Amino acid sequence: MKTLYGIQYLRAVAALAVVLFHAAERSGEHFAIGAAGVDVFFVVSGFIMIVISENRHLTPLGFLKDRLLRIAPSYWIVTSIMVLGALAGLFPNLMLDPAHLIASYLFIPVASPSTGEMWPILVQGWTLNYEMFFYLVFAASLLLARPLRIAALALVFGTLVLVGQFAAPAGSIMDFYTRPIVLEFLAGAVIGRLWLAGHAPHPDTGLMLIAFAILSFAAIYLLQSNFNTWLCAPLAICLVSGMLAVEKGGALPRIPALSYIGDASYSIYLWHTLAISVVVKAGMIAGLPTAAIVWVGALLGTLLGIVCYEGVERPLHHLIKHRRIVFRIPGRRAAD
Repeated sequence: MKTLYGIQYLRAVAALAVVLFHAAERSGEHFAIGAAGVDVFFVVSGFIMIVISENRHLTPLGFLKDRLLRIAPSYWIVTSIMVLGALAGLFPNLMLDPAHLIASYLFIPVASPSTGEMWPILVQGWTLNYEMFFYLVFAASLLLARPLRIAALALVFGTLVLVGQFAAPAGSIMDFYTRPIVLEFLAGAVIGRLWLAGHAPHPDTGLMLIAFAILSFAAIYLLQSNFNTWLCAPLAICLVSGMLAVEKGGALPRIPALSYIGDASYSIYLWHTLAISVVVKAGMIAGLPTAAIVWVGALLGTLLGIVCYEGVERPLHHLIKHRRIVFRIPGRRAAD
């Protein structure tokens, strides 16, 4: 698939927003709107699934295998570090339970014994539970003719949300999978289908959509308003649609650093909380201002993610793909 720089930039911004959200949350500050980066990720995910399947003959099992090998290894490594840290007493608030432990590795939402929330051992992994569910539904849709796939996805996710409004017990697995957030994947898939058909807003309209989304997110933050999927999903859709429109019009600048962060966004998302935890503890012991703790935590969390992208995710990807480990120095060709 041709590199879409707008999608890369959105992945980067979404990852950085989540990092800043966690750095602020763990320091006692307020940046809840940063969690909306997840909404952008889900819309982008639906878009990518449709686009990458367009000119490839994908079987359901082949697609699932590819996605599992792409997502699981790094996630399992970070989860294992959390487990070992808990056993060593480094994470005193992390309680381990066999059922929850197994479910965390298998991407099954189970209530955490530490918090009671439907979170895996690595808390941000709750989004990956959704991703794996998206992949399962999308894999099933590959059995249908291409024109029917969007309709099938709409039927499945629409039905789930309707069930969730009336019949899903709070805190249950049914409640988890019937939340409106699943519609974001569907929205991304629809955008992907429109994109492939050549339907995109005019670049000027795209700029307006981007500006509207950014200003709306800023207003939510400044007013400290409560936000939810029904509010953030439309704004995420505007961002993705707007970026694609601007890119199609040839008006999107090339920003290599932001594109690179987009490449590293998955590792940043997985690893950043480890660095933030250390910075928060050290900063509080040293008596640093809260704002300094937040920004240093966000910076080091991002840097840790980049280091693990180069040192863990990329070598693992090449090992799986080529059965050999390839290490790359940024700016140079890969070498064994």
